[in-house]
Amino acid sequence: MLEKVDLSLELSRKEYKKRLDTSGGNLTLLQRSTFAAGIPIVILFEGWDASGKGTSVNLLAQYLDPRGFRINATAGATSLENQMPWLWRFWQKLPNYGEFAIFDRSWYGRVLVERVEKLIPPDSWREAYQDILEFERAISEDGYILIKFFLHISKREQKRRFEAIDADPLQKWRVTREDWSNHRRYKDYLIAIEEMLERTETEWGNWTIVEATNREWARIKVMETVCGRIEEALKQRGQPLPVQAESSEDGKDVEEVD
Repeated sequence: MLEKVDLSLELSRKEYKKRLDTSGGNLTLLQRSTFAAGIPIVILFEGWDASGKGTSVNLLAQYLDPRGFRINATAGATSLENQMPWLWRFWQKLPNYGEFAIFDRSWYGRVLVERVEKLIPPDSWREAYQDILEFERAISEDGYILIKFFLHISKREQKRRFEAIDADPLQKWRVTREDWSNHRRYKDYLIAIEEMLERTETEWGNWTIVEATNREWARIKVMETVCGRIEEALKQRGQPLPVQAESSEDGKDVEEVD
């Protein structure tokens, strides 16, 4: 799957600014519409280290009313969370009706880092696939809109970004030994990612793969995809689109370390 992704796609700075103005304004208006309609939105980001997940999250946040969204940066489970069913901690972070929740990494860590780093037995991550499918279907049937992104870069590009950060004395702390260890295991992670994408692609939770070599391309694809999915949800539920919003369908042809 990922070997077919065209990582050379790019966008000029001029075109990027033009489309960002449009999609950013649309997102602000669409948030008001989903609040009025009581539609909860869950947006999650998975991707390689240094692919720009944090940058994408921050970009979305710039155009959202802070009273109506929450950012969840997912790390390892706490001792309390380890005593609960493994998805419990994510249930706690779902948004109220009409609000947004953005996950910088998510429950997919169970079948990625926990699998590759052998933090859990093989039976646990294999069983997790069914748990994930049931979890996502349950929130979808409850009215949630689930938007899933995977930001993809090559191993060579990841190394280039790590080295650029390492060369900056003020920034080099951002790339750790663990990051380099994960980089050396790129192929192991690639196997896990391919299986994850294949087994969790559903009609209620489909993946959008973002070609993230060019930062402008990646950001616009994220913004326009979010706007397009929300517009589609409003239409399907018989809710009016914002008067000033322009359909994000028109611009579909569309580096920073997290």
